[in-house]
Amino acid sequence: MTDPGDGGLPLTGERTIPGLAEENYWFRRHEVVYRRLSGLCAGKDVLEAGCGEGYGADLIADVARRVVAVDYDAATVAHVRARYPRVQVVAANLASLPLPDTSVDVVVNFQVIEHLWDQPQFVTECLRVLRPGGLLLMSTPNRITFSPGLDTPVNPFHTRELNAAELAELLTEGGFRMQSMNGVFHGPRLAEMDARHGGSIIAAQIDRAVADAPWPADLLADVAAVQCEDFDLAQEADRDIDESLDLVAIAVRP
Repeated sequence: MTDPGDGGLPLTGERTIPGLAEENYWFRRHEVVYRRLSGLCAGKDVLEAGCGEGYGADLIADVARRVVAVDYDAATVAHVRARYPRVQVVAANLASLPLPDTSVDVVVNFQVIEHLWDQPQFVTECLRVLRPGGLLLMSTPNRITFSPGLDTPVNPFHTRELNAAELAELLTEGGFRMQSMNGVFHGPRLAEMDARHGGSIIAAQIDRAVADAPWPADLLADVAAVQCEDFDLAQEADRDIDESLDLVAIAVRP
């Protein structure tokens, strides 16, 4: 399956792309973090490390002074360059970011760290390219709820998933100071959808994918109707972060 907006990027399960009804839940679950944190990028020089389809980098470009995006995949880079001209996109390995020392104010890294083989090296690179006082904004699936009780991630594209304590340890050992740890949760409307689909709209979608079966009309309608507003983003002081769907860390370069 490809993105109907450009006919180029395949829906592999590794990246999330907009414009597909069957993918809309995952797209909105990722998009909400961009929308809630984009204000931290206002007027800043921003690097998105691992930009994927590019919609997030373009959203950040609404408020940032400059957005540089890096991705390893050449086809993805070509797609972003053609579709999002406001974004300066470069093909590179995240283990060696193609930017000078202290050259950006914010590094955005959403739903990427779990794909990387050398996570500490990437964090070291983020510290290097950030200016003093700069922010690292990172999100990742919560290992506790995404691959519960498993040593190997459910998603075959993931190398190492993290819980909140492990993510905080990774960042602080890499030289960052934690500003906040947050979590993405289902809001009331998604809780209603969970109840309609056997207790979990996520499991209902995964069952369709695993079985390669047609989508029931009611499930597809609910998934296609999900909006960013259906997710809550809460701080660890307000909710049990271990119960979150995704972790969202904000860390500062001293």
